[in-house]
Amino acid sequence: MTGNDSPVLRVAGRPVGRYVVRPELPARLSPRPHLHPVTTLAGTAVTESRPADHLHHLGVGVAVPDVEGHNFWGGRTYVRGRGPTELDNHGAQRHTAFQLRDPDGFVEELRWVAAGVELLRERRTVAATGLTPTAWALDFTFSLTNVTQGALTLGSPATNGRPGAAYGGFFWRARKESAVPRVFTAEHEGEREVHGSRADWLALTGGTWSLVFAGATERTRRDPWFVRTEEYPGVGSSLASDERPAIAPGDTLVRRIVTVVADGPLDADGAATLVRKAVGP
Repeated sequence: MTGNDSPVLRVAGRPVGRYVVRPELPARLSPRPHLHPVTTLAGTAVTESRPADHLHHLGVGVAVPDVEGHNFWGGRTYVRGRGPTELDNHGAQRHTAFQLRDPDGFVEELRWVAAGVELLRERRTVAATGLTPTAWALDFTFSLTNVTQGALTLGSPATNGRPGAAYGGFFWRARKESAVPRVFTAEHEGEREVHGSRADWLALTGGTWSLVFAGATERTRRDPWFVRTEEYPGVGSSLASDERPAIAPGDTLVRRIVTVVADGPLDADGAATLVRKAVGP
């Protein structure tokens, strides 16, 4: 990994992802470090940042639309009884330091700040690992510690009254193409079937690429998947689906997602095989 403001992840010497440490963005986009572009080993980009349909979608990262009323997702805030509303409530994730930096990954400390107050301190661990000549895995762990004197609850539009909109947590804005990507799990296929479901892994495939997302801890696998394919291609792991999880003062919430990035469209057997190689049984 090289560079100060844009570290580059490499697999066997090949660049596969750029990490934007200090993005210069308007406050309403909830500025935050993120990965973009991320590519396959053949060089196909599989992320988008600031697309026209959602300017606050920033590649791969962590975004939460409601931390005690503060928006760390970007864009409008869903208000019960009012719908999506422009509010001056945006927070920012601020890079503090790298605890470790290697060509294949890093450990980073961040501060989640809103209205001049630090709410959460995050430790983020990111690692890139080669799997096959055409596939590699991005291992992404984030740990959020409440540094305030009171409990912090995390919400989503779903917990605020908008059914089916439980986004917030790990989120990957994928490559948008003319054709709608295929999305499937081991048991279901299509956005309507897999959105909101709980599955060990979920695959999103385009014409020349595949992404396979897997919860790498038992707790992470209990979170439902947030999926969009028709409006835009994006996949996330939902922290707040049915209720608002609370983080007590000094406590830490931890999630770990491993994503297989592969050249070519995978089928279910191919996706499952690569997930086992990346995560284990």
